[in-house]
Amino acid sequence: MRLYQQLAQQLEVLLGDGTLAVGDRLPSIRELCAQRKVSPATAMRAYEQLEARDLIESRARSGYYVARPPAPVTTPAGIARTRARKTPVDVSDLVFEILDSVHDRSVVPLGSAFPAPSLFPWSKLARHLGSAARRADPWSSVASVSSGHAGLRRQIAQRYLRRGVSVSAAEIVITAGALEALTLCLQVLTKPGDLVGIESPSFHGCLQAIEALGLRAVEIPTHPSEGVDLGALALALERNDIRACWFMSSFQNPLGATMPDEKKADLATLLAHHDVALIEDDVYAELHFGAAPRPVKAFDTEGLVLNCGSFSKCLAPGYRLGWVAAGPFAAAIQRRKITSSLATSVPIQEGIASFLQQDAYDAHLERLRTALAAQQTAALRSLQQHLRGACRVSRPDGGYFLWLEFARETDSLALHAALLQKGISIAPGPIFSPRREFRNCVRINCGHPWTVDFDAAIGELGASLSAAASVSDRRRAAPRR
Repeated sequence: MRLYQQLAQQLEVLLGDGTLAVGDRLPSIRELCAQRKVSPATAMRAYEQLEARDLIESRARSGYYVARPPAPVTTPAGIARTRARKTPVDVSDLVFEILDSVHDRSVVPLGSAFPAPSLFPWSKLARHLGSAARRADPWSSVASVSSGHAGLRRQIAQRYLRRGVSVSAAEIVITAGALEALTLCLQVLTKPGDLVGIESPSFHGCLQAIEALGLRAVEIPTHPSEGVDLGALALALERNDIRACWFMSSFQNPLGATMPDEKKADLATLLAHHDVALIEDDVYAELHFGAAPRPVKAFDTEGLVLNCGSFSKCLAPGYRLGWVAAGPFAAAIQRRKITSSLATSVPIQEGIASFLQQDAYDAHLERLRTALAAQQTAALRSLQQHLRGACRVSRPDGGYFLWLEFARETDSLALHAALLQKGISIAPGPIFSPRREFRNCVRINCGHPWTVDFDAAIGELGASLSAAASVSDRRRAAPRR
């Protein structure tokens, strides 16, 4: 972590524990340099990072002050449940019907699962890809078939080490995107008819994979700040023969939740006690606004955590390059990979490996994180301005999703259809639930530069909510015949 990031993190602790309260004036740049023995550039970058996250604000000719949060944090409707539920999964048709809309470039993609393509270093990637292809050893196309390019696996293992996790390159299997890695894990750990523990709400790709493999889901209530409810999970493990769990422990999709380290450690211990493997979907791990979160794998002492990652969200969308750090399951994953897709594109692996060897990757990640944090702040301001308390909204410490909860009578599927007619997509709550729950919830994407079009789209969302509420009020007020 760089010095300005350390300084920003130290100041954030003071903001969080109430030492610095809303409206308090912060030290000037000169004062901060004298107090912390840092350069003006370091002090300025620390304040810029906090300002991008809307934690502080600058006032002309006055200095920096602690800002008022632009939006409250929500608790999803489902968190009140205290027990898990076994559920057959049948969501694919609904998911495909809704997500087809994001392919239209004329639609404002609030419902998209991807960040803006403009945030990624395409020209630099192309140069590394071309250079790697020109100097490639022809034998590498054979040597890299099963587990993947050796150099790339070493680079990924080194990235784990920076997060406090010791992972051998030998246990890493390269895949065609994270979804292949996650699906291979399911195939190795389960057979048709088995039970899989999932978050509620859950990533719709998880639900589709479970459906395709003939598995059944056990839904575990999930909190928007701290992730999976471990009490509900413990009860579910006692009462059900769960063969594996699929959780996102950091910046969960759709809630944005990140489990605290102590809770991740407790999760690893709980699963080890029941001898249940965890498929850890960790694709947003690099998109943190503060300190990098540690994965559950950092606390795994039994080799039961299979950590899956990808470059699709942080570096190269469309390159379809992911991996799984599978521990003792690596050989089984390799064999399953060979029988399903044989290999992942070797030139792309070599190009990404070349890019990771350069400092350019960390520089790109810094720019990306700063952009995403600023876009989240802008989105929260739009929501506050246009919805005026009509919803509660999460505020994650990373990633690019916000989870909105409206009044119980709100129908997010109808809202999606109405907004789509106006050239706006949203991701309605039912696509994140095998029971099609969370009907009054919506996930929106703030992974794009927050232009006037996006602000106007939030305005249309607010108008559609008001119109729907008016219709509902008239229906309730109408005399019965």
